[in-house]
Amino acid sequence: MKNFAIGLGIGLAVALIVLIIMAVKRSGEKKAATKEQERLKMMLADRMDLESDGLMKVRGENEELKKQNENLRITINTYSQKPGRKEIARLNVYQTAVDRLTINSPGFGAAWQAALKESEAEFEKTYIGTQSFIKRLIPAKTDANVLQIEED
Repeated sequence: MKNFAIGLGIGLAVALIVLIIMAVKRSGEKKAATKEQERLKMMLADRMDLESDGLMKVRGENEELKKQNENLRITINTYSQKPGRKEIARLNVYQTAVDRLTINSPGFGAAWQAALKESEAEFEKTYIGTQSFIKRLIPAKTDANVLQIEED
């Protein structure tokens, strides 16, 4: 029985040593896992801070762009309502129509150029000298023929 007690004592001593070694390893692994968890938490916090800063910048830029867009829209509306803008737009439409007629109608170009030169000369006379005073008082008749519609 003595040998059995010695064997049992040696076995228990070895088991105790293995148990202590395993506890130390487990404690080291636990510390490493805790340290890794803390490192990951810090990384996550840093990333969230960076993303929130970036999101705040994007929101600020978005608000600034919305303000600029609204200001530009108001500026465009104001600009389009200035005196003479509708007339300029209408003149552009007329110019496009005249260009199309000049290209598509063979006889129109020459007649148009002659009428244009006469109108420019008359315009120059109107705003120079006494004719301007007379034109402002008395409206002038045009030489244009008016189409008369026959009634049935």
